[in-house]
Amino acid sequence: MFKRILYFLKHPMQLPIVFITKMIPYFRFIYETTDYQGYVNFEFWVKQKLLNLGGNKKAYWPVHFTSKVYDVEKILVGVDAYPGIMGGCYITGRGGLSIGDYTQIAPNVIIVTANHDPYDSRKHIEAPVSIGKYCWIGAGAKIMPGVELGDWTIVAAGAVVTKSFPGGYVIIAGVPAIVIKELDKSKCIPFANKILYNGYIPSQKFQDYRRKKLKV
Repeated sequence: MFKRILYFLKHPMQLPIVFITKMIPYFRFIYETTDYQGYVNFEFWVKQKLLNLGGNKKAYWPVHFTSKVYDVEKILVGVDAYPGIMGGCYITGRGGLSIGDYTQIAPNVIIVTANHDPYDSRKHIEAPVSIGKYCWIGAGAKIMPGVELGDWTIVAAGAVVTKSFPGGYVIIAGVPAIVIKELDKSKCIPFANKILYNGYIPSQKFQDYRRKKLKV
C-alpha cells in the first residue's frame, strides 16, 4: 500500500486515469488486456476514439494515429489482433478482410482487398484477404487482394505477397513472396489470454456486435 501511495505522489496525473479505468465498466479493456501483445493504454484510446487523430475513430480495435484503416465494417479481427496498431500501416477492408486470433502486424504494413481495374481505373476489382491465427506480418510487408495465409504464417519484412499460402506453418519472403522455410508444427505453441477481447469489445459480446455493425 505504501509503495502505491508513493507512486501516486510522484505521478499525480495517473490517479484520475486509474480511477476512470477502474470505475467505469467501458474502460475495463485497459486493465484486462495488460497481458496482450497489443496492450493499449488510456492515452492511446483518447487519441483514437475521443480526439479522432488519424481519422480511425470508427475502428472497433486500436489503431495508431499514423495508420489508416478503411471500410472497417468489412474487417473482422480476432483476439489480440490489431491491424494498424503500429504506425504507418494502410489497411483496406473493401473486399473483405479477416485476421485470426493473436496475429501480429508490424509497422508500415499494407493490406489491400481491392485494386483498380486495369481497363478502367474508375472501377475496383474486389477480392477478400484472409490471415489465420498466430501469424506475424513483418515491417513493410504488402499483402495483395485475394491472398489467404494459413495459421502460423510468418511474412518477412518487405515481402510482397501476391499468392496464397493456405497451409500455413511457413516463413515467406521476397518479391513476390515464396516459402523460405517450413515450420515444425510440433514446436508451434498455441496460447490464449486470460480475458478475451476482439478489439475494444469483450469476446462474449462480439458476435452480437458483428451481426449489428459488420458486413463480414
